[in-house]
Amino acid sequence: MEFNFLSVFNKLLKVIASSALVAIATLSLVLTNAQSAAAYPFWAQENYETPREATGRIVCANCHLGQKKTEIEVPQAVLPDTVFKAVVKVPYDLDAQQVLGDGSKGGLNVGAVLMLPDGFQLAPEERIPEEIKEEVGSTYFMPYSDEHPNWLLVGPVPGEQYQEIVFPVLSPDPATNNNVSFGKYQIHIGGNRGRGQLYPTGQATNNVVYTASKGGVITDVVKGDSGTEITIKTADGETVTESLQPGPELIVAKGDTVETGAALTNDPNVGGFGQHDTEIVLQSPGRIKGLLAFLGAAAVTQIMLVLKKKQVETVQAANVTF
Repeated sequence: MEFNFLSVFNKLLKVIASSALVAIATLSLVLTNAQSAAAYPFWAQENYETPREATGRIVCANCHLGQKKTEIEVPQAVLPDTVFKAVVKVPYDLDAQQVLGDGSKGGLNVGAVLMLPDGFQLAPEERIPEEIKEEVGSTYFMPYSDEHPNWLLVGPVPGEQYQEIVFPVLSPDPATNNNVSFGKYQIHIGGNRGRGQLYPTGQATNNVVYTASKGGVITDVVKGDSGTEITIKTADGETVTESLQPGPELIVAKGDTVETGAALTNDPNVGGFGQHDTEIVLQSPGRIKGLLAFLGAAAVTQIMLVLKKKQVETVQAANVTF
């Protein structure tokens, strides 16, 4: 067997690049208190082999706990080897400001994961019509994995510019792909706006409601640059300190009595995740031609019947006259 050094070298470069990306992201997570990275879709890539669980839930919902509407528009049917667009809508209030990692307020980013049927893929640049290219703009798409080029990721991108994300999609041709047949297929879409409430590690972000781990009287509230510490004295004399990251607004004060699980801050989350399922038909041109031929024959038959009826009515009228 011939040893292909170039192939092995390319695979090694891919592994190194992937590892470097994860390392840089992890370092950024640590340096920024892990606040900003929660919105990045590649965390799903690194933690889940597939973006859709057996229950049908897309894995982004594990970190983005808020629920928002996400929509998708695709043609009802497409012909083989045809470029079409899938339009994903991630709407939200453009005036909304989210809590950032340092506690300040800022705009929302959006992202999406599109799960196309096997055989469907991102359309090559040279196959995309000009009108679709204009709608796509400078959007960058990346596959969820090398094994599944039909699962596509976008984001994070600025929400002000990308409330609608246009995916240029190329349909498969059963004539050249034996693994694909004409018929109906499912498409799954997940869309997110804003930061999540959990990191992949399970640690909470500062985009959550902070609650009291134990009930009692608040004896002290200390605010600092790195957050707020609330001291609670329970009924049995135990002292509990709650550490809050900057961002959410306090809704309690020194001297207040709180119960276990009671909210200490407001809910700063203005974003959320939503998913939607739809269907698309890979239509055979032969079937369409057959349908048109059938409709044409039916129309001709109807016309002939009408003409024959008129002829009979004319003959009957003539017989009555004589």
